[in-house]
Amino acid sequence: MTDLSYPKHKIKILLLEGVHINAKNALLKEGFDVELISSSLDEDELCERIKGVSIIGIRSKTNITERVLEHADRLMAIGAFCIGTNQIDLEGCTTKGIAVFNAPYSNTRSVVELAIAEIIMLMRNLPDKIRAMHEGVWDKSATNSFEIRGKNLGIIGYGNIGSQLSVVAESLGMHVYYFDLEEKLALGNATPCESLNELLEISDIITIHVDGRKENGNIIGGLQFSKMKDGVIFINLGRGHVVDIAALKQSIDTGKVRGTAIDVYPKEPKSNNEPFESELKGAKNTILTPHIGGSTLEAQVNIGAFVPNNLMKFINTGNTAGSVNFPQLQLPLLENGHRLIHIHKNTPGLLAQLNNILADHKINILGQYLKTNEAIGYVITDINKEYPAKFIDELKSIKGTIKVRVLF
Repeated sequence: MTDLSYPKHKIKILLLEGVHINAKNALLKEGFDVELISSSLDEDELCERIKGVSIIGIRSKTNITERVLEHADRLMAIGAFCIGTNQIDLEGCTTKGIAVFNAPYSNTRSVVELAIAEIIMLMRNLPDKIRAMHEGVWDKSATNSFEIRGKNLGIIGYGNIGSQLSVVAESLGMHVYYFDLEEKLALGNATPCESLNELLEISDIITIHVDGRKENGNIIGGLQFSKMKDGVIFINLGRGHVVDIAALKQSIDTGKVRGTAIDVYPKEPKSNNEPFESELKGAKNTILTPHIGGSTLEAQVNIGAFVPNNLMKFINTGNTAGSVNFPQLQLPLLENGHRLIHIHKNTPGLLAQLNNILADHKINILGQYLKTNEAIGYVITDINKEYPAKFIDELKSIKGTIKVRVLF
């Protein structure tokens, strides 16, 4: 019995923000109904478009809010074709039995390379030099131009990107310091700082690589800039809302910040057709890029393969490996049987109730797999016997049940 209980061509997938075409092609090859849109959608648009959608793929600009989830009548999974998932109401997804997958490693190298390039450009004062050349000004001078070797690099956020940047920067001769709210193992000769203030005071160059949780809002403001060295180089390739832009602009104008590179902003255009506005436009020795830290062809190809692969495994087999909100389960292939998925609130005794129903119908279990987290339990049961329709209804009637799926 290998036929899926629900035909693949009736499973609608909506991909937003121009995710790589390889993702669409991979999902089409599997037989799904796939629509690809190049831009993000605002909340009102998304509430309408998400009706009837089983899987949605997004990047960082699309917000899956509580209101959006209320309109998601068929949604089973969300694919975040990026690292962060703060644009997704994860608690709401978990409550509704919607699995969320992301790409935590696929664009790490791309962001690191951009950070290194910008550090070098800003230390050499290249943004102003380049602009002057285009204006016909020949300014051959070593003033405010420095090597990066021997300089102190302070990394705020020592996750996948921050730690890899640490290794590359050290190989170029930099002294690396880092601060993270969680205790992280230092790579190479990097030195952890006990506080953010310690990092701010010691660093010649500061770069931010934190996630987008609300608690990180404006963690760098006027007070933090005042604690930095005069003439510091400041880079934000993390999240737009973590830096007070007005305070940054003032620090640039006073010379506290000698050079800055910003790739993320508190408010960003939804598409390439909308204008970009920022008080940082025209600032001295400033690099402004349109949220392209992870936007290389290599990264997009990697993400375009990684996320759909996890989504297809979830839909086809029930695998949850790589999910950010579901218990992690990797399952063997099943032949000549049925696979049942039961998602429920993590309450004591529920598995016993499920198995009692199986026993009442004299259904033998070929295999059973259970994983839980604080919020939910995820049970997969493989059986080798036909079952009456009321059997599924009985599973759904168990108190605490969120969702029941029949895969085979």
